[in-house]
Amino acid sequence: MISIESLYEKFKSCGRVCTDTRQIVEGSIFFALKGPHFNANTLAEEALQKGAAYAVIDDAAFQKNERCLLVTDSLKALQQLARYHRNQLTIPVIGLTGSNGKTTSKELLSAVLRTRYKTFATRGNLNNHIGVPLSILSIDASIEIAVIEMGANRVSDIAELVAICKPTHGFITNIGKAHIGTFGGFENVVKGKLELYRYLQANSGQVFVNSQNPILKREASSFRSALFYPSQGDYFFAELIAADPFIRYRSENGEEVQTQLLGTYNFENIASALCIGKFFGVDAKAANQAIAGYKPENMRSQIIKKGSNTIILDAYNANPSSMMAAIENISMMHSANKVLILGDMFELEEEAEKEHRAIGKLINEKKIKSVYLVGKLFKSALTEIPQANYFEQKEMLLQALKENPISNSTILVKASRGIGLESVLDFL
Repeated sequence: MISIESLYEKFKSCGRVCTDTRQIVEGSIFFALKGPHFNANTLAEEALQKGAAYAVIDDAAFQKNERCLLVTDSLKALQQLARYHRNQLTIPVIGLTGSNGKTTSKELLSAVLRTRYKTFATRGNLNNHIGVPLSILSIDASIEIAVIEMGANRVSDIAELVAICKPTHGFITNIGKAHIGTFGGFENVVKGKLELYRYLQANSGQVFVNSQNPILKREASSFRSALFYPSQGDYFFAELIAADPFIRYRSENGEEVQTQLLGTYNFENIASALCIGKFFGVDAKAANQAIAGYKPENMRSQIIKKGSNTIILDAYNANPSSMMAAIENISMMHSANKVLILGDMFELEEEAEKEHRAIGKLINEKKIKSVYLVGKLFKSALTEIPQANYFEQKEMLLQALKENPISNSTILVKASRGIGLESVLDFL
């Protein structure tokens, strides 16, 4: 069995780790992880043949030569190696979590910080028990500041992740109804997200707090040095001017900034980036330019013009909080024809029927007439909006859109990732 200290010496000579044989980097260390449907120990030899310097395995049957490094548990070894590497770093590490807006907040914050610092930020959505260690191990000696995104499905997930990335600074975007099924209720969602606050408090970390979020403001009262945003009198102040469809805001330095971000819900993400940028001495004008230049992609509130239609593609993920915010946003837009194409929200367990029905009630209140619902869970919304076009299967929706094309409309497309609702773009 190789020790973490010895493994770290090999990591220093390699500088890279990977967990996917399809993405082997020459000279890297391959970690053979196990999952419900795979055992990457069987791929260790392939990884070495493709150029990996070493393969970390946890099954002695696959220890073919001295380049196969045997450990008790490959995943735990990856996490321990990341913790060991983190202990060698002396840079600020900003940790963030939340129910909605994590990736957008991360991208905005890193854009602001990059105007002054060599910045590392979590790539994509590598924000879980595998992704966070991989992120930490990607930080090299040239990096001056790091932004680490953390996701959670249950209580203790964030506690596990902060123990790996050890943030010196941090913030929670918001706390909403995401993963309430796996968390076991909203109270546990709150408890789970606040594990970041607990870590920062125990380790004299700096917390940044949205003062307009009552839960976060209340919980941050126990910090002696919490820095608040974006209200008048806070450490950082900014004012939302408009969001139709894109956000325009007035920053602390008096500048009016036009962004490429949709929805009032994104204002808090902008404000957090500017607040933290201010703390780290980023020039206000440069920070505003970074925000103005950021354009969302990857199906996160992405605007797409197609023919006579304007499509808001927000199909990367969905939960009751983000779904309601997106519907509220389109309801306030100045458009003669508004269309909702919505798919099921997953991971709600026993709350699923109630939450989907609540979406139907909101649509009815907003008087949005043209509605397309897809998925077994959304059937419960029909009690509130019986006039909606309902399809149990996505293929049935696609066929209906093909036979009756939508035109001259502003269209919101939103669903949980598992629906793959972005495929409707070919029919709009």
